[in-house]
Amino acid sequence: MSYTIRAMFPALCLTLILPCSPLAMAADPAPEKDAKPAETPVERAALPSRSQEDTLALERRVPQAEQQQLQAGEESFLALWKPANTDDPKGAVVIVPGADESADWPNAVGPLRRKLPDTGWSSLSLSMPDAFNDGVFARSPDAPPAGEAAADKDKAKDATKAPDPAAAAEADAAAAAEQAAAQAEAAKANAEKIFARIDSAVAFAQQNKSRSIVLLGHGTGAYWAARYMSERPSPAVQRLVMVTAVDTGKDTPALLDVLPTLKVATADFVNKDRPIPRQQAQDRLDASKRVKNARFVQVTLNAIPGNSAMEQDQLFRRVRGWLDGQ
Repeated sequence: MSYTIRAMFPALCLTLILPCSPLAMAADPAPEKDAKPAETPVERAALPSRSQEDTLALERRVPQAEQQQLQAGEESFLALWKPANTDDPKGAVVIVPGADESADWPNAVGPLRRKLPDTGWSSLSLSMPDAFNDGVFARSPDAPPAGEAAADKDKAKDATKAPDPAAAAEADAAAAAEQAAAQAEAAKANAEKIFARIDSAVAFAQQNKSRSIVLLGHGTGAYWAARYMSERPSPAVQRLVMVTAVDTGKDTPALLDVLPTLKVATADFVNKDRPIPRQQAQDRLDASKRVKNARFVQVTLNAIPGNSAMEQDQLFRRVRGWLDGQ
């Protein structure tokens, strides 16, 4: 090979290689330095319910020896148990708190559960499920698929052009009936949950050799205690105590309709200085007078403004006096 050809050969090879370089670079791009990995969205934990928060607070504050986990159906719940401080207990008082009240509520519930054991009565205070709320049914329906949206819009236009009052009234009545049925079903399920907890509490008291069991309800808890004794009378429960009893406002039958059906001795502790409970208390007293052989007594409590401790002590002494007098 001549010197001239040898000198031109490297240049020729370089000419053939260079056109391929842009294609190679395009096929194998360099990774971006600032690229970040895709972030996975973090799911937030659901907030605890009111009853769950109360349970956690009680588990931290109340001595472990007083805590009892009871079973009601598939649910477990916290109850606070204090055995009588005597070698010969008179029995057990099962305390049913009102709506949004804990098993150690400072008004009536807590003071009674702590003081009764010193008088020969064991106490078992229950944690109640969250209050039933009608608002859970006021939910809008899910949005229809995109394909159905246009058809629904056309139907709406046709309805606007030629309204049918009868059809609209029928649709409204059907929707109202469906919502009422759903509310009734939820109210029934709520009552069953409460009754299951009282059932469990009564069984626990029996297991602990309580020869006499008293059911005591505070606020709306008095309604549930009375309704339980009406719908599920138990030979193990001989007495009922109601403290500042009020209706739930949405459950049926009403407390006024429940009381005439009771077959056990019942004490109704009322505060005469509270206008609404006072009128309801008078209605209960009048209803009891219309029932032959009614075992019903109403005990009036006096308000002591500015001294809650004395009010609680007054309630305790009146409840103890009635229990010991039976």
